[in-house]
Amino acid sequence: MDRFLEFALNHYLLVMAVLVVLYFLIQDFTETAFKKFTSITPLLAVAKMNDSTAIIIDVREPIEFMPSHIKDSTNIPLGKITEELPNLEQYKNTPILIACQSGTRSATAGRLLTKAGFEHVFVITGGMQSWESDYKLPIKKGTIKPQSK
Repeated sequence: MDRFLEFALNHYLLVMAVLVVLYFLIQDFTETAFKKFTSITPLLAVAKMNDSTAIIIDVREPIEFMPSHIKDSTNIPLGKITEELPNLEQYKNTPILIACQSGTRSATAGRLLTKAGFEHVFVITGGMQSWESDYKLPIKKGTIKPQSK
């Protein structure tokens, strides 16, 4: 134990770096263990869209959504998702696919929807960047589909 303490005092930056990495690993493991939504690739999302009556929610801002989006997706910006929960109640047992630009905002939306009791929430990994660039899947350009009311 004395040698460990001596090592820690002599190499305090190394010990701090190990502690920071350990903290982030524990945080990642706990977040993964407690998330209730499923992350799926764009190809699996297409399969899910073809096999079921899944709805697609794009949580990007309208200015990001307008140039390109997944066909039949509904634009509900992340900041307004809690306001739209009453309008989405009818889809509690329907598969919901969530997309954003890179996959970050959609994970937040996935947590909000599962917390609100939605059972089949799927987050598209990599978001629209992956959809368009990596997988080269079709997109729709142009207009905004009105929010469900």
